[in-house]
Amino acid sequence: MRAVRFHDKRDIRVDDVPAPQGRLKETDVLIRPILCGICGTDLHEYVAGPIVTATEPHLYTGAKLPQILGHEFSAEVLDIGSAVSNVKAGDRVSIQPLVSPRDDYYGRRGLYHLSEKMGCIGLSWDWGGMAERAVVNSYNVFKVSDGVSDVQAAMIEPAAVALYGVDRGGVQAGSTVLVSGVGPIGALTLLAARAAGASVIIVSEPNPHRRDLAQRLVPDALVVDPRAVDVAEFVKDHTEEGVGVDVALECVGLEASLNACAKAVRRRGSVVQVGLHMRPASVDAMLWALKDITVEATWCYPTTVWPRIAGMIAAGLYPVEKIVTATIDPDDVVAKGFETLLDPSGANMKILVRAS
Repeated sequence: MRAVRFHDKRDIRVDDVPAPQGRLKETDVLIRPILCGICGTDLHEYVAGPIVTATEPHLYTGAKLPQILGHEFSAEVLDIGSAVSNVKAGDRVSIQPLVSPRDDYYGRRGLYHLSEKMGCIGLSWDWGGMAERAVVNSYNVFKVSDGVSDVQAAMIEPAAVALYGVDRGGVQAGSTVLVSGVGPIGALTLLAARAAGASVIIVSEPNPHRRDLAQRLVPDALVVDPRAVDVAEFVKDHTEEGVGVDVALECVGLEASLNACAKAVRRRGSVVQVGLHMRPASVDAMLWALKDITVEATWCYPTTVWPRIAGMIAAGLYPVEKIVTATIDPDDVVAKGFETLLDPSGANMKILVRAS
């Protein structure tokens, strides 16, 4: 079968590899991936990896490079192991890609995403979503209803990252919010903040294409270019008594963005790190203290959030499909996928790969 595999920095190939063979284990599910998103983590691997992909066998999964990519995907169930009861052949599913022990310290508490042994389908697992077939655990598949399309099912994973940040910030009906950065996660965070009931949403984004998309996603959002506007002053002008926003969501993973959020949030407000920082950041800890703020860090998402997001999508509350700007074939994954998304002036937001 054909599969998109990461071999090394700037080395992604469409390879012919053996399809899953042999009898399924009791809790295995054989799937046919349908659509798979290119994630920021995939881009980091392409530009600077290997980072989270395994050069030596992963301590829990045993996977190692070359790695079949893809952890944001929808699929069809083809076969199931003898102990699988949550899905059957023919079901359409969304993949929850985190794999980890069920019985370690975090697993016993249901905090599977925090396990020190955690692996991820498409990054540190023998299979990934950019292939014609894959084998996953029964806990990795969530059956979606007819009210959720294949595109939407593929978008649940990044939507989970965004919603977790909004949850951690305590965004609720009437909240005032700053979203700093409108990449795919920032755009989904914008949608999640509106779904949570935020009444005033300010968006900071330097890319004009992404500012336009943000305005289309939430027409009443206040969208600014941080290169042209002092974001903290703009926030003061648009919040009660100029105190700042209740919650600032940092979706870029850059020092300047994090510090802008700290300046924009009100006293006793919350700053949430949603974007992953790839290098240490210098911060004004005294400002944090003077403002008595809460700084929330997030890693992945609780794996139990899939039904909630699927329900929000089916009800029209979380239109995650609106950030998808292109769908491509595997043969175009580098030129029209990775390289396109790395163009800082590009108009594309989320690109999906037709897996099969």
